[in-house]
Amino acid sequence: MLDVAVALFRRPFQLKEFLQQAWFIVTVTIVPTALVAIPFGAVIALQVGGLIKQFGAQSFTGSAAVLAVVREAGPIATALLIAGAAGSAIAADFGARKIREELDAMMVLGIDPIQRLVVPRVLACMLIAVFLNGLVSIVGVAGGYVFNVVLQGGTPGAYLASFTALAQLPDVYQGMVKALIFGFIAAIVAAYKGMNAKGGPKGVGDAVNEAVVITFLLLFVVNFFISAMYLQIVPAKGM
Repeated sequence: MLDVAVALFRRPFQLKEFLQQAWFIVTVTIVPTALVAIPFGAVIALQVGGLIKQFGAQSFTGSAAVLAVVREAGPIATALLIAGAAGSAIAADFGARKIREELDAMMVLGIDPIQRLVVPRVLACMLIAVFLNGLVSIVGVAGGYVFNVVLQGGTPGAYLASFTALAQLPDVYQGMVKALIFGFIAAIVAAYKGMNAKGGPKGVGDAVNEAVVITFLLLFVVNFFISAMYLQIVPAKGM
């Protein structure tokens, strides 16, 4: 992380590599993200709607579902797909370069692999994670709307009107910041494990598996601390 932070300000910036990696991440994550977002929103709407109905507060189903998607489900789903698809590809790429001694050859030529290869991938993961989080939020909220109105007998007007009852703009900012941090963590872990792969092709496979597992664990831990800090800093909106 420190190496990336230092190399981030070195010039020249590898714009072409950044754009190529961003496009690659989009191609491997956008369809799975959209497909995962639909059941996320549906399950949340069904569970939250059923629970709220027991308390006789069906009019707040929309705001509760939106808060769950925007605050938690969106960033988490984005992080899992970034780590599982993009992170594994990054770890495999660096692992293959490592066992072929390409990284050592770059260092011998005076080219810093961190500045040349890692920084563009980290920035690409962070950028695409924010956009994917927006996609998950939109699709999840829309899916929750459909399932609440169609399966639970909710009214469209009440679902939409309740958005502003409990939700607030900082909730959206929190989701975006989470996605940004999760993308950073996924790229850093994948790059580190890939660049330290050992033992031939088996070592590359092990590095990919370790990168995904470690990223998942870190994401849930970091998500807990961010959510706890947010709830302490930003007061809940009153009804």
